[in-house]
Amino acid sequence: MRGWGSMIVAISVLGGLASPADAEEGLPNAKPVPRVQVLPLPGDQATFQVDGREVARYWSGDGQERPFVYPIVGPSGRSLTRMGHPRDPVGHEHHNSFWVSHQNVNGENYWENGLSARIVPRRVVRIDDGDAEAAMVVENDWVGADGRFNMRDRRRMTVRPLKDGEWLFILDLQLEAPGDAPVVLGETAFGPVGVRMAKTVGVNDGGGRIRNSEGNEDEQGPNGCFRKPARWVDYSGPITREAAEGIALFDHPSNPGHPSPFHVRRDGWMGACLTYGGPRTIRPGAPLLLRYALYVHRGVPAPAAIDAAWSEFARSAPEPVPAK
Repeated sequence: MRGWGSMIVAISVLGGLASPADAEEGLPNAKPVPRVQVLPLPGDQATFQVDGREVARYWSGDGQERPFVYPIVGPSGRSLTRMGHPRDPVGHEHHNSFWVSHQNVNGENYWENGLSARIVPRRVVRIDDGDAEAAMVVENDWVGADGRFNMRDRRRMTVRPLKDGEWLFILDLQLEAPGDAPVVLGETAFGPVGVRMAKTVGVNDGGGRIRNSEGNEDEQGPNGCFRKPARWVDYSGPITREAAEGIALFDHPSNPGHPSPFHVRRDGWMGACLTYGGPRTIRPGAPLLLRYALYVHRGVPAPAAIDAAWSEFARSAPEPVPAK
């Protein structure tokens, strides 16, 4: 018995039993950890997180022809977007999940790859975290094949969580003429935003659905969505064996030409067409401010539910994207 008693005393002396001096101290000045955060990563990446779970990631590293966002994670935890066309990865290698680009800027093509015109990251302006939303502001230079500086964009990317794991990705895109000459965005159906959906969400490969705010469905035909003006276009389809999810691309009522025509395909992509009806000119000192959003949702919502989400987005007024 004397041996057991000695062992207990020894354990106590060595710290096996807590003493008042070992009690953990608090943080009287601690601030709440923001629910929504943007965390910079190596390799010129940044992750957007809600409650510690990544919902999107921004890529702007060297060797890319333009920045993009991948993945766009749905409530199931799967990405609802992909890199490249599922059946033509070479011809559509410029389809990088969710991206900003344009096929005709001062006569140069920034849409396809391999043409030497590139959107070059310039700097991260600011990052703001919060409980309701988190945002990242970046600047990019649109450099032509001959090195000419054609245009600058400043973009604010905001993640705003909604209910039941749904969320909004809001893009405020400010396009500026960099010098004394105007910038001409030529007529095209390609630009300024595109979304390449996951393979299983596409109509052709997964049996998904395309619908828009005007009651149109599918791609072609008199009742199709292809290049038809709309407030929003939705692409929904299976993302797991048990779940369907999707993304609705919103056009803000303040955008020029609203409601925008949307270029949509059964093979799994959609984009808003700013200059499908004719060119637009950006004058020096008069930036063009555009506002779009991705509504990342569960299931295949009724159009009225998507309308309600769009209406909430439409009530938010666009603001100039800050330079600092």
